[in-house]
Amino acid sequence: MVLGLGTAIRYVSRHLFADAGPEFETMNDIANSTDVDVPALLRQAPSSVEFKKLRKRLLRQAREAIGDFGMVPEEASETNRPNWLVCLSGGKDSYTLLAVLIELKWRGLLPVDLIACNLDQAQPGFPPEILPKFFEDNGIEHIIVREDTYSIVTDKIPEHRTYCSLCSRLRRGILYRIAREQGCEAIVLGHHRDDILETFFMNLFHGGRLASMPPKLINDEGDLLVLRPLAYAAERDIQKFSDGMEFPIIPCNLCGSQDGLQREEVKRMLQSWEKETPGRLGVMARALGHTRPSHLLDRQLYDFVNLRPQDGAAQDSGGEAEEPCGASLAMSTKLFAAE
Repeated sequence: MVLGLGTAIRYVSRHLFADAGPEFETMNDIANSTDVDVPALLRQAPSSVEFKKLRKRLLRQAREAIGDFGMVPEEASETNRPNWLVCLSGGKDSYTLLAVLIELKWRGLLPVDLIACNLDQAQPGFPPEILPKFFEDNGIEHIIVREDTYSIVTDKIPEHRTYCSLCSRLRRGILYRIAREQGCEAIVLGHHRDDILETFFMNLFHGGRLASMPPKLINDEGDLLVLRPLAYAAERDIQKFSDGMEFPIIPCNLCGSQDGLQREEVKRMLQSWEKETPGRLGVMARALGHTRPSHLLDRQLYDFVNLRPQDGAAQDSGGEAEEPCGASLAMSTKLFAAE
């Protein structure tokens, strides 16, 4: 049987990643390397055992997410590579995303071409020289676009209200345009596991719906994908990675300067839960991939109206929800919680 490349990536991710794969065994050979074949960004990686384990974990989790959600098309190959627009804000998440994707590509595990993109939104105090210098110093193909969305947001939204919703809509529309101009199949974002859980609880508490950030979606026009390869990665791992790599972080002075954001409240709640019960966020992340429509209340997902007992016929309702067993919880922690 001959598998397409996308299928092969998903198969390898599921069946061979228990040992992280032999391709990662000598991964710290790149640290402080002068080999011209090693991407310049990767040469900054610390050579400690602890950091090696952290890098391996992030690479494994990204590769699993890419495989599990079919982010690479079946027909992709080294001679037929799609273009991905990797969005860089200057924060820890997007820097880590770019570094992980560059390493996966360099190791021959990601047959795509990467174009780094920063959208300068004309925020006060934004240092326009940092990201161009970072890209040029590391030989990274990139594009810088300046669009004054800051003035639009601050003009349309009262000062005491949060800017995030309008800001993100404007930013996404511009990124879609850039992706089309650059011939990209997808825009790639640095959202991680904790972002996904925060969005779930935001929707639960304030939106009255069960929804979050999917690792892969298609835009309304149907011509571009939105990908989140760090969907399985914990924020604390990303923070440690960013600190170790000494990325030139650019703080957000627009949304980040507003106090009392609902998302910040949810973040504090989740962090408190994780502190009290380590591994809890991993269990909750696993739950997002194991829904049972017959045990919820959505009549559009499950036909409750026509559900009737039938003599001698098995029902697909599954009966009452089972309590999670210890083995299931242990597996959840192993798969999703930071090691």
